[in-house]
Amino acid sequence: MKTIEADTLVSRLSNADQTEKNLSIAELVENILAREEGILTSTGAVRATTGHYTGRSPKDKFVVEDEETKDRLDWGEVNQPISEDVFNQLLQKVTDYLAERDQLFSFKGFAGADEKHRLPIEVITEFAWHNLFANQMFIRPSDSELAEHETTFSVISAPHFKANPEVDGTNSETFIIVSFKHRIVLIGGTEYAGEIKKSIFSVMNYMLPEKQNVLPMHCSANVGEEGDVALFFGLSGTGKTTLSADENRRLIGDDEHGWSQSGVFNIEGGCYAKTVNLSAEKEPQIYNAIRFGSVLENVVVDEDTRLPDYDDTSLTENTRAAYAIDHIDNIVEPSIAGHPNTIIFLTADAFGVLPPISKLTKEQAMYHFLSGYTSKLAGTERGITEPQATFSACFGSPFLPLPAANYAKMLGEKIDQHDVQVFLVNTGWTGGSYGDGHRMKLSHTRAMVHAALEGELNSVDYTQDDIFGLYMPTTCPGVPSDVLNPKKTWGNDDAYEAKAKELAVKFHDNFKQFNYVTKDIAEAGPTFTNI
Repeated sequence: MKTIEADTLVSRLSNADQTEKNLSIAELVENILAREEGILTSTGAVRATTGHYTGRSPKDKFVVEDEETKDRLDWGEVNQPISEDVFNQLLQKVTDYLAERDQLFSFKGFAGADEKHRLPIEVITEFAWHNLFANQMFIRPSDSELAEHETTFSVISAPHFKANPEVDGTNSETFIIVSFKHRIVLIGGTEYAGEIKKSIFSVMNYMLPEKQNVLPMHCSANVGEEGDVALFFGLSGTGKTTLSADENRRLIGDDEHGWSQSGVFNIEGGCYAKTVNLSAEKEPQIYNAIRFGSVLENVVVDEDTRLPDYDDTSLTENTRAAYAIDHIDNIVEPSIAGHPNTIIFLTADAFGVLPPISKLTKEQAMYHFLSGYTSKLAGTERGITEPQATFSACFGSPFLPLPAANYAKMLGEKIDQHDVQVFLVNTGWTGGSYGDGHRMKLSHTRAMVHAALEGELNSVDYTQDDIFGLYMPTTCPGVPSDVLNPKKTWGNDDAYEAKAKELAVKFHDNFKQFNYVTKDIAEAGPTFTNI
């Protein structure tokens, strides 16, 4: 439970006269426009800009080290410790600052579509548009649920409050601090709304496995006509939202899920889609979901027509749309389904050497889940201006408070228990590395994913890559055979092999940290070992 002091500070904000509580979408939009926080676009969506910070600030994220967390968390670059005294002092400053604002905004709702595993949350924001964002992203309560709502975790967002690192113990003016003891997330110095969303995901990644024996996952999920469930794991920009929004399958959710003893459930109530180069032709479900109530973040808009220009990345590559899940027509309501039949690991390989699709053995699945290889894409974090190779355990290490082994063990047990097929899909580069090759065609990726989900790859021949040991189908409906083997797309075997071996070395170096895994998993990575 929260301490009395923290409870009192949060309660004062929640119950303050100037705090607008669970406003309707129309009321929030009216406030946004009146306060000049954003503009209304031709689609009916609100467009807001976030200034200097157009992506997450991982180096400014902290977790309070106390008796609750000291021996549980995986401390390091992801979970940077900060003292309880520093947190309490900063909480006091932030709440004092917010108490002086003319208006505050409160959203009470839930994280977790399954009522057995849901977290009652309150998001208190300085900006009206951040509260609209929370309204779109989290699960909105019914009138009866709101009347009985008892907050378990609070998020306090004060973008215009700037920390003083020398006094406040932060790394910069920006801070995202989670206190599991006090059940508070404190955010300041950044207008990027994604921090609100991801902070609650980090909270669920701690509370679900620790308290409820549920595996939290950084994945999208959908279900076919026969009730077959598919999961799509991947970091931001790898295609989770795009590939899960399939007109032939019903969407469960686009980014965060839990896997319980009963099946899969969405943690959120909305979607947070990248909009760079968005078009009605390529991604009609996402394109049409951006309407009244939605929030466009850092999207360039024509001043006269108010038409969004999704091809203009002058503000950032990380342009975003937040919209309620019911803006998508083909969804599961409530966002709950059975156990998965197929898992897709998504990677945006900037080296251009991984196969566009490969079928994984159980051991390879565990290896690649722990490795979590992809490329950080431009704009998703401060300072990222072009793709950079990275390894993110469980395809979500920035949001994992516990050691990666905890999540991997749970996934392995569930794959065994439910006989799940696992595929690795490269949505990144082909025909060369970044700068020389080109991005994989979305139509080809869709065709390969469809074939995997429909069982069309179960009876085809496979060939094993001699560097990564991955099993590549030799044929796939709707995809030219040459595309299926990355080496054939390069046109220069020596250049391909040099780049592939360079990436293989990175895999080996990264996996040394997982010295606790069994020998069969450790040997399931790249077969090239001359390092």
